[in-house]
Amino acid sequence: MAAPRRDTRGIVDAPGLLARVRFRRHTPAEPLRPYLEHYWLIDWDLTEPYVSHVVPHPSVNIVFQRFEGREPFGEVAGIGLGLFTHELRGRGRVCGVQFRPGGFRPFAPGRAVSGWTGRRVPLAEAYPGTDPDVDAVLGPDGERDRVAALDAFLLRHGPRPDPQAALAMALADRIRRDRTIRRVGDFARSEGMSVRSVQRLFAEYVGVGPKWVILRYRVHDALERAESSSGTDWAALAADLGYADQAHLVRDFTATVGVPPTAYAQSVR
Repeated sequence: MAAPRRDTRGIVDAPGLLARVRFRRHTPAEPLRPYLEHYWLIDWDLTEPYVSHVVPHPSVNIVFQRFEGREPFGEVAGIGLGLFTHELRGRGRVCGVQFRPGGFRPFAPGRAVSGWTGRRVPLAEAYPGTDPDVDAVLGPDGERDRVAALDAFLLRHGPRPDPQAALAMALADRIRRDRTIRRVGDFARSEGMSVRSVQRLFAEYVGVGPKWVILRYRVHDALERAESSSGTDWAALAADLGYADQAHLVRDFTATVGVPPTAYAQSVR
């Protein structure tokens, strides 16, 4: 595992969020690294409410959260199919675990990962009979102590070696890195698998189908391009991302983010 990513992919109006919160990523303990993207820590102290929006990655997260006026809690957050919106108020803290696509199953082998998709499940329900020790994660002011508490929690629950999880992570990672992958049938053939086998593997270990993963990374690319450059040639970008035409890109972007890409780019600038 390399150092944690430094990009803001998936965060809508990343500059606006980062101007209001302290956001950091950390590397987990060595035995956990094959399965995790990183830990992510957020703290805020706001005088005015702020609504954050995220286009979720095809990743399961475990999240420990403390919001002003609420008891601290932890939950398993399955892959979000739509835009995730949350209002931040007052003071708060979140400590999260982002698994690699396909990496969560070794920590919860009892069910297909698709069973978590679109759901947020309390840790007491996800891991019955265990103490999630939310305060141990959220309580310390020192970041190293919080990271150590996350390590300890995960190591109590896995990982259980699973060759199919390793295969699912490798396939999902190839989709993320290779933008020439545009059709599930071509992708399956290149891996020496049937389309049905790939779909079944993704349902069991990733939580969404391979076509969904391909489309989600396309939207992430378009979102990043809209934020990072002015005068984007959307027709050319649509072709680069494998869309049949600009209209299909606009449709997917609007359905996911809530506004067309040109309007979003103007609002960010």
